[in-house]
Amino acid sequence: MIERKFIAQKTKEYQIQEYINENLKNVGHSHTKMVKTPLGEKIVLYASRPGLIVGRKGQNIKELTKTLKKRFGLENPQIEISEVTDINLDANIVAERIANSLERFGTQKFKAIGHRVMEDVISAGALGIEITISGKIPSSRAKSWRFYSGYLKKCGNIAIVDVDKAYVQAKLKTGVVGIKVSLMPPGIKLPDKVELIEEKEEKIEEVSEENKEGKKEIKPKAKKTANTNARTKSNVVEKEAEDKNPDEEKAEKESVIKPHKEPAPNVHDEVKNED
Repeated sequence: MIERKFIAQKTKEYQIQEYINENLKNVGHSHTKMVKTPLGEKIVLYASRPGLIVGRKGQNIKELTKTLKKRFGLENPQIEISEVTDINLDANIVAERIANSLERFGTQKFKAIGHRVMEDVISAGALGIEITISGKIPSSRAKSWRFYSGYLKKCGNIAIVDVDKAYVQAKLKTGVVGIKVSLMPPGIKLPDKVELIEEKEEKIEEVSEENKEGKKEIKPKAKKTANTNARTKSNVVEKEAEDKNPDEEKAEKESVIKPHKEPAPNVHDEVKNED
């Protein structure tokens, strides 16, 4: 069946990733990706310190390729190493750094370690972070401590897809301590974020900047009302009347044609017509 082939392939990839994570500890390893190519299988390792993974003259990579061929039956594995741009925005590297500092300094300074890491992540531009340390800290009784800052989604599609999560264990004298880091990187478009654009204020600011440079102000023309139009018309008629001569006025009056009035009908004529 085709389904069984897909399941077997995914389980094989998961086993390879677990093996690489176990072997590449304290090196700043973030995660691995597997890509199929016509030449063979390509394995990409993301790490903060690629020089330690390569080793002297590439000895560590040669040993990795040999073990992958023998243990997992890969024909031609091609290993590539890519450097992580920002260390503070990767949950796996942050959790590994906390575990290393706990193993080095002990459980007495766990609060200082948590707050310092949290400040570094927020200053790098992350929207939010949550760190939980559970175990025998600082006493012999097990307890869980939580450090959080910023805005972090706990449910929905963003919490599943966009939030970066990591689980690491620190082996101490008192016992094993579990570290969980959930980080929300910058650049995520949240569905509940709404931005309002104010166009009127922007136009006013542009005009004020032009006036500062020394350009002329363009004042809007006032709208003419009915009263102003009537006043202007009356002023024009008065000016025309003043300009005219008296002789021209007489000529205009004589040239006016008087209406023709029809004579009233005579009663005697109507009687004659009836006869």
